[in-house]
Amino acid sequence: MTDYIAIIGMSGRFPGAGNVGAFWRNLRDGVESIATFPEEEKRPGYVPRAGALDGIELFDARFFGYSPREAELMDPQQRLFLEESWKALEDAGIDPARPSRHPGRIGVFAGTGMSSYLLDHVYPNRERLDGAGEYQAAVANDKD
Repeated sequence: MTDYIAIIGMSGRFPGAGNVGAFWRNLRDGVESIATFPEEEKRPGYVPRAGALDGIELFDARFFGYSPREAELMDPQQRLFLEESWKALEDAGIDPARPSRHPGRIGVFAGTGMSSYLLDHVYPNRERLDGAGEYQAAVANDKD
């Protein structure tokens, strides 16, 4: 017996493109999606350009089962990962709340790398850990 994998849904959010369709249109049309920021101060190595994503602050913590405090400590990339994984399921017409409608196994494939958000943004501001604790902050920022 041969096992098959079918890609039936896809999602992504990119600089200058809120979904996969807009991303491909930008590529086709040669749209520059890198944002330029004002140079507030002269710092060695500062580059005032970056690929910025819109709406990263709109994460619905309750929908994903997180408290507002947990979501505040969570790496924004992990919040984005959860949102886009859900959108990929929606794009495929899959409702995880109704598994009986889908007799086979369902998975979401994604990739990630090590994040330094916890070390760079949470730990230096120790007051943000009040009420949540270091363990919860570590869990909320681990890609696994």
